[in-house]
Amino acid sequence: MHRSRNLRFAGVFIIGLALVLTAAYISLTNGTFDIGIRDVVRTLLRIHPEPEHDLVIFEFRLPRIVIALLVGAGLGLAGAVIQSITRNGLADPGILGINSGAGAAMVIFLFFYQGQIRGDVWLSILAMPLFGLAGGLIAAMLIYIFSWKNGRLEPQRLLLTGIAIGSGLSAISLYLTLKMNPGDFEMAAVWNMGSIYNANWKYIISMLPWLLLLGPLIVWKSYMLDLFQLDEDSIISVGIASEKEKALLLLCSIGIVSACVSVSGGVGFVGLMAPHIARRLVGQAHRHMLPVCGIVGALLVMLADYIGRTAFAPSELPVGVVIALLGVPYFIFLLYRAKGRGIA
Repeated sequence: MHRSRNLRFAGVFIIGLALVLTAAYISLTNGTFDIGIRDVVRTLLRIHPEPEHDLVIFEFRLPRIVIALLVGAGLGLAGAVIQSITRNGLADPGILGINSGAGAAMVIFLFFYQGQIRGDVWLSILAMPLFGLAGGLIAAMLIYIFSWKNGRLEPQRLLLTGIAIGSGLSAISLYLTLKMNPGDFEMAAVWNMGSIYNANWKYIISMLPWLLLLGPLIVWKSYMLDLFQLDEDSIISVGIASEKEKALLLLCSIGIVSACVSVSGGVGFVGLMAPHIARRLVGQAHRHMLPVCGIVGALLVMLADYIGRTAFAPSELPVGVVIALLGVPYFIFLLYRAKGRGIA
């Protein structure tokens, strides 16, 4: 049985990687300006590169592909952690208010520094993502404080607090957005919907350390996520410091979500769908499920970005809107199934 599960995981993982590479190839070669695979290879290997191919591949498409891959993988991992800690299959990183916190910080930044972020220097490029990251962490800290009761982090209290604080921060964002000048209003509105149209290599560098540090830590703690499915008394009886481990894993997921939101805006539903799809593919064991969550999340965001970029060309639909068109029906399906089982 154990060997069968490992073989199943290996098969799903390899197929998933192949699909991600296929999606990357399609996104890299297709668009308003089509590029053949021969020209792509020549450009990447620097064999008689042409300026127009360099511009399209290195400045526009490749950064978007990498950002989509990182954001999707990060949100998928974080969603699995949050669903495990809250023991709620309908939980999502957006429900905890992290998206709203980062969004509110971005809007505040744009409101007070309207039109002042210019140039291609590191400070101007990284200022907004770092501000969004700080906002997400502050929102998560507030939610964590209000969710603590009787020396424990209560899962249901965590969700309710996240919804309440997230709603309040969204209201603040809306109020400030309406007072912006037209240019900043448009930027804030598109960012809040979830978009990676402004992807660049400096954004990638700003978020990559968070994923490289916190992602492997979550996978290493996968056995702990399996234990969280037991009741609290059973967890304590085996000598596990439950609250300490929950706090560590929750902070890891908060860091990943904040880093993702800081460069992509409010992309929702990835953290909801990816864990459910992964469970159906490889089962409940988190050591198998977490890597597959990352692959599924990356594939979702990459495909959504490609559809939003090409389906309505020359106009562009934000990636968050495309995913929402898929996520809302899926959420309703999960809610209906949970209700039918007497869970909701």
